[in-house]
Amino acid sequence: MFKKNQDDQSLASPPRLGDVQPIRSRNVSVIGPTLTFRGELSADEDLVIEGMIEGTIAHHDKNITIGKQGRVIADIHANSVIIEGELRGDIHSDGLVSLADGASVTGNIHCARIVMQDGAWFSGKLDMGASTPAQVADEPDDDKEPLDESEELTA
Repeated sequence: MFKKNQDDQSLASPPRLGDVQPIRSRNVSVIGPTLTFRGELSADEDLVIEGMIEGTIAHHDKNITIGKQGRVIADIHANSVIIEGELRGDIHSDGLVSLADGASVTGNIHCARIVMQDGAWFSGKLDMGASTPAQVADEPDDDKEPLDESEELTA
């Protein structure tokens, strides 16, 4: 019955903040090239460093990227670490450590896997860790009665 013409649509209110879709598909923090940080840094999201960090970085379950402009003097604990810039400190990673062309790392690397491109520079010790042997469970005691299927296990 009532039709809006195109001029009326141009007067529509702008989208509200809650209506805007996020730009990134996952949570990533970026430390820009003009930022300098000293101290202990930890978060529950991935981190890209293009600035200067000095201290300790703890992102145990997340990923860290030191960009081409990034300069870090810190020990890093993260799931995976990608170095494109400069790092002076140790890396402790449960996953992959990747050193890109132009990366410079002075420190020890403890990781499960490593990739080092031609042109990357590394000075330190590499420890890819020995796999832990499987633990064998103790033998069950014969004097214990087996559980009845109707009984529930409690922790």
